[in-house]
Order: sequence, then structure tokens, then C-alpha cells
Amino acid sequence: MPETVIKVEGLSKQYRYGVIGHGTLYKDLQSWWARARDVEDPNAKIVERGGPGLDGERFWALKDINCEVKKGEVLGIIGKNGAGKSTLLKILSRVTTPTEGVVKIKGRVASLLEVGTGFHPELTGRENVYLNGTILGMTKSEIDRKFDEIVAFSGIEKFIYTPVKRYSSGMYVRLAFAVAAHLEPEILLVDEVLAVGDVEFQRKCLGKMKDVAGQGRTVLFISHNMGAIRNLCRRTMLLDGGRVILDAPTHQTIATYLEQNLIEGAVATAEQIEQRIEGVICWKNPYLRFRQITIFNDEGVPRRSFHSQEDIRVSVVFECFHAVQDIRLMVYVVDENAVPVLGTYNRDDPAVSDRFYRLEPGIYDAVCVLPGNTFGEREFFLTVHLEYPKTEHIVVNKILSFDVRFEGYNEAYGGGADIFIRPQLKWTLKTLEKGDMARQKI
Repeated sequence: MPETVIKVEGLSKQYRYGVIGHGTLYKDLQSWWARARDVEDPNAKIVERGGPGLDGERFWALKDINCEVKKGEVLGIIGKNGAGKSTLLKILSRVTTPTEGVVKIKGRVASLLEVGTGFHPELTGRENVYLNGTILGMTKSEIDRKFDEIVAFSGIEKFIYTPVKRYSSGMYVRLAFAVAAHLEPEILLVDEVLAVGDVEFQRKCLGKMKDVAGQGRTVLFISHNMGAIRNLCRRTMLLDGGRVILDAPTHQTIATYLEQNLIEGAVATAEQIEQRIEGVICWKNPYLRFRQITIFNDEGVPRRSFHSQEDIRVSVVFECFHAVQDIRLMVYVVDENAVPVLGTYNRDDPAVSDRFYRLEPGIYDAVCVLPGNTFGEREFFLTVHLEYPKTEHIVVNKILSFDVRFEGYNEAYGGGADIFIRPQLKWTLKTLEKGDMARQKI
């Protein structure tokens, strides 16, 4: 049985909106004296009344968190922005202290919480490797031994003698992750900083974290990229409002999280799409942007429920900010675990694929038709990828849902609870022999 290396008991963290301290020396001393006597802080009570300077300005970023992490385990942590994920890792990294509760950690911890954490902008990349490694508790001989490997992994060899203030955010995170991952911590804490890197580097980082876990070390990984969480973590914890909503196998936690965040209705706006974008692409990219995604019927009416014989139309409205070539648009129908059931690609239809080759600046509406008599009788989800070769994939996972019900020829049979695809296929029946002769042979 693997030993427990992280144990969290009754962990809570309280903040106060917009204020450092209590605003008066008297209240600061009052809170300090309460902590010294191990009694309740009179200034920490949350009350219903609000307004400037009142206790109602306080909130719990984390509340009553309890969990254990075993040696060699890779724990995923997911949740909406503001759920408390980063606060939890900051407490585990000893960047901040809890308001209540106990955290027990066995082993040396390396953390990658924000781009450039522990770096000095005036120092070169080489100097910051030694500085950051020392902060993480490594000796100079350890850093010397790993230095070439760190630089090679980061991929910024040409800039290692350049002051990091001249680095891009991607170069920052490359070097920071390389230091944290190669200096042999027993526990590695990684926040969503990998979203700054490109696809190639993100793949290297995920591979490195798998290697770290395979060596018996422990990883806590925060990400909005459900694909990365699914590939890396067997167990995932879902936070919401500072509380643990679910701590379960990854597929179950992701399904619950995505269900909670489904958009009501058959139309997803640009703002809703922005909140659900996954992967490493920045939403404000210079080439493309989603404007709207809609599911509708043949009459152009947005709908979420269809009978089995109806065509289902998917509209993807996107904007090109510059003239672009070779737009690639993919629409996937997925199950509750985001596993693709059916996929279609704009190049599948040669009659229109050439129109995507070069698009001038403007707003475009791409529509694909999912033909009737295709799906089983159940609920499905829509995932959309938009790609331009000069950017990474823009992935919007499970942005909308729709359900299919059976009517007409197959109403009596239904789709079956486990059947995803149930097309109306052609059958043939040939008469080989008739009459008594056929029965005698049987």
C-alpha cells in the first residue's frame, strides 16, 4: 500500500475583498492576539450585512477541504475559474497560509504556479536556473548536474544568456517548468501555466509528468484541458465555490464537471464559447474567433430535441481577422465522457471544401447536416474544433447537447440505452427454395 505523502484536514482559506489587513491597527492586533491564543478571530466572522469596511467583505476561497494523496499518484484538480484550485496549490506550496485546518506533506515540493514565479527579470536565463533551483531547495552540485538537461528540455538554448525580462511568456514557462521538473522533487505541483506553451512543448511537459509519476513521485495537476487531465490522471478532484464537489476516478469527475457546465438551449454565444475553450490557444488569437454555434432543424429553428428521422443541422459562425488559407473545421458528436461517436470535417464534402481554402476578412457561417436515422435514442453532445495552420486548435468541448427520440418506423424498438448509432440500413431477402422440399432439408 503506497504511503500518504499529502494529507489535508479541514483546510479553509479566507480572504477579504480589496483590503490588505483590517484597515486599522487595532483590528490587526486583535486578530493577531486571537491567533496567538488559538481562539476564534473576532474579525473573521462573515455576516449578512455588507458595505465598505464591514465584515461582509470577507469570503472563503476554500472551505473544509479534506483529501489524501498517495506516493506516486497523479491527482487532477478541475473546476471553474474562482473555484479555489490555485489557492489550494499555493497553500500546499507554502506560498500562503491557511485560515483553518492542517496540511501534512512528506517530501520535497516543487511548484509551478505562475509564469515567472521565482525568476528575477534582470538576471539571465542561466542565472535564474540557479536562483530558482536554490529556492526549490537544491544544491549547486545538483543544479550543475542537471543544467544541460534543463536547458535542452526548455528549447531556449540560444537565449540562455539573455535577461529573462526580454523573454516571451512562453519562454518563461518553458524554462520554469524545465527547472521544476528536472530537479527531482518528491512532489510536483503544476497550475494552468502550461496553457502558455505551444502544442509541442505541452506534449513534452505531459510526457515529463508521466515520467515523474512513473519514478514514484507525486504530481498535482490543475488544468482546464480535459484531454490532458484524462490522459495523465487516474483520479481527479472537482472544486466549486471553494469546496470539494467530487473526488473520484477521472472519467466520472470530468463527466460531472461537463454536465454542470452545459449551456441551456440550442445556441452558444461568443462569450459562452470563450469560457469553454480548451487547449493551449489564446482566445484572442489574431486570425480566427468563434462567434456562435447553433443546433437547428430544417426550418432553421434552434432546437435541442429531434425525432429520429429528422436532419440535425449544426451552424458554426466564425470570424476571420485577416485573409487566411486552409481553414479546417471539425464537428464531433460525443458521448457524456467526451468520447467521439461521429465526426465530420469540412474537407469531407468536395463541393464546398475548396471554399475554405482562402477566406478574406469577414464573418462566415459554416453549416453541416447530420442526416436523420443516424443516432440512437439518447442524449448527445457537440464538440467543435477550428484550426488554422498558423495557430493551434481552438477546441470547444461539449458546447451544446441534443437528444434524439424515436418515431415512425422504429418507434416500437427504440434505440437501446447503449446504442449510439442506429441508422436505417438497407436489407435484402432472397427466396432460395419454396415449399415442402425446403422444410425436409431443414
